Amino acid sequence: MLVDLEFDYINPYDSTSRINQVILPEFIIQGIFCVTNLLAGHWVIFLIGLPCMYYNVRLYIKKEHLADVTEIYNKLNWEKKMRLFKVGHSVLLFVLSVLSLVWSLSEE
Repeated sequence: MLVDLEFDYINPYDSTSRINQVILPEFIIQGIFCVTNLLAGHWVIFLIGLPCMYYNVRLYIKKEHLADVTEIYNKLNWEKKMRLFKVGHSVLLFVLSVLSLVWSLSEE
């Protein structure tokens, strides 16, 4: 969506409304994932996921978590970098979770 906005394929209002629809569910899923790992005793995965959860909570408390229509072009590069980092972080957590699952199943 951010690339479409960068090349003017989509207007800023539609882009920010689509981005804002997925931000809160993303925060909730990240929180559930961290709490689940904490309760399950997967400390390494929990500690790796904690900085991203802290960042999400900090954004939510400061009310900076929603994309603003008037500022979207000024923050476009930062938003793209942040989203790519979050995708990479999520992939890393997924891979570690699968490896942990396979390791725990192979021990039994």
